[in-house]
Amino acid sequence: MAHRGIRRRDFMKQCGAGLLSVGAGSCVRGQAGGSAVERPNIVFILVDDLGWADVGCYGNRFNEAPHIDRLAADGMRFTDAYAAAPVCSPTRVSIMSGQYPARVGVTDFIPGHQRPWAKLTVPRNRQQYLPLEIETVAERLKTAGYACAMLGKWHLGGREYFPDRQGFDEMLVSNGRHFGFGTMPKTDIPEDAYLAEFLTERAEGFMEAHRNEPFFLYLSHFAVHIPLDARKALIEKYENKPKPPGGINNPVYAAMVEHVDNSVGRIVAKLDELGLQERTLVCFMSDNGGLRCRFDGDGPLVTSNAPLRDEKGTLYEGGIREPLIFRWPGQIKAGVTCATPVSSVDFYPTFLDAAGAAAPANQPLDGVSVMPLLRRRGAFERDALFWHYPHYHHSTPASAVREGDWKLIEFFEDGHVELYNVRDDIGETRDWSGDKPQIAARLQRMLAEWRERVSADMPEPNPDYDLARAGEWLQRG
Repeated sequence: MAHRGIRRRDFMKQCGAGLLSVGAGSCVRGQAGGSAVERPNIVFILVDDLGWADVGCYGNRFNEAPHIDRLAADGMRFTDAYAAAPVCSPTRVSIMSGQYPARVGVTDFIPGHQRPWAKLTVPRNRQQYLPLEIETVAERLKTAGYACAMLGKWHLGGREYFPDRQGFDEMLVSNGRHFGFGTMPKTDIPEDAYLAEFLTERAEGFMEAHRNEPFFLYLSHFAVHIPLDARKALIEKYENKPKPPGGINNPVYAAMVEHVDNSVGRIVAKLDELGLQERTLVCFMSDNGGLRCRFDGDGPLVTSNAPLRDEKGTLYEGGIREPLIFRWPGQIKAGVTCATPVSSVDFYPTFLDAAGAAAPANQPLDGVSVMPLLRRRGAFERDALFWHYPHYHHSTPASAVREGDWKLIEFFEDGHVELYNVRDDIGETRDWSGDKPQIAARLQRMLAEWRERVSADMPEPNPDYDLARAGEWLQRG
């Protein structure tokens, strides 16, 4: 029978002292010592388009990210962590709301694009913003006495839907450039400023100013998103560095990864300097899979997600599996890994759990707190994880479900399904749908029932379908 969540007895067996990681649903080593910390600071670092295999602790041999590697060595690294969507805005919706993007109705990036002559007419986002009636994680943390700041990429709507309308006391929203960028509110920016460095400096100032009260810092980098751009000295470093065989070893992209890594190092160093390290939960993740190249094929090759299959904009592992690291000295055992599947919908309940804040009264949460995994005590239960991406991007419209080791993808253009055992076959090379039709049929029913529960918007046959023009793109109005 397929794995259907983790019960308390099995969880304690899998996560007991001295155990090694042995696949889905397992953690390694012992229980974190120390008593619970009341209202810890929460620092959430989100990177844009960073792939699962882009840093050393996930196997990269070209990019250098020693601070991220150190974060993993000092905390817990998840091997099977997922973004709730293969593109940015819906994943960010899931983080702020604790809900699947399909439930909120923002399933594509804002404003999205379309292929007017493709086989399917895809749904538009129900609204091009995070609805104000949704109670964000920042709004809930404020009820527990947290000072909240959002710095960087927002991408959840225009000015009337900015972070200061969504529970954040302080905000600095940046636009999509690494040099010569602008911010809202406007601020003095040195002429040679690099965005990742600038945002980090502001983050350091926020932590300094709120060192004597609990704070929630959401540091949302635009790096490593295209256009590729970095400081010249770092680019030259990687241009002159020997490149390992195979893969995509882009010197500019590697320099951008190092810029983000330097930011992580500065944030951790500032916490140490302020004496806040044992009172702060640090979380590091990416918003979707790594980008191999633009969806329309224009531009340079960026990165490779190997051994994962495919890239951003797809529901294969390369589009949704992410690097995820938690650090909390005294609460999370150092140097441990966890292979339990988790999702970006889980951040909301996890942060509330850590802070002792109550869940919203009238807002269902699709996520589950991962604090039992981090502390290796208590029960963690979930039947399955779901994705709904009814849009054209690097692939065709589809939904997906992962239950235990099995993952099914349903493609809407022709209705075919693919079934993979992602524990044994991380690269999704062996489709089992023909050999295990009962598992495929059950997961497809589960996926359809879930779409019904969350009122997922579906694509429809396109009356303007034109095979000769099916690959043409237009941006949403």
